[in-house]
Amino acid sequence: QVQLVESGGRLVQAGGSLRLSCAASGRTFSSYAMGWFRQAPGKEREFVAAISWSSGNTYYKDSVKGRFTISRDNAKNTVYLEMNSLKPEDTAVYHCAANDKYGTTWYANFYDYWGQGTQVTVSS
Repeated sequence: QVQLVESGGRLVQAGGSLRLSCAASGRTFSSYAMGWFRQAPGKEREFVAAISWSSGNTYYKDSVKGRFTISRDNAKNTVYLEMNSLKPEDTAVYHCAANDKYGTTWYANFYDYWGQGTQVTVSS
């Protein structure tokens, strides 16, 4: 139903900023809740942020609150993750995901569609 492609990940120094993008296919993007997840080497996948189809509701992992902002532009079929004040512990592969059944959620298994991920590396 939908395909997701992330972009924007790169090497950045601690304290820097990045904006990740997730481009979605299809004509029904606006009906999907979107989430960002990340996984560092040797670590479990963790929830980062999510946004409702209408962008009226957002949720964040505690450690990124105030630093990261999730947003979406339904006209462009794109969801963004603006990351500021990056820390080495933010280093991970970042994946975007979509679901049209459960709404905004932190639970990864409720998301039906996943991108391949984009690598973010924050140097100290």
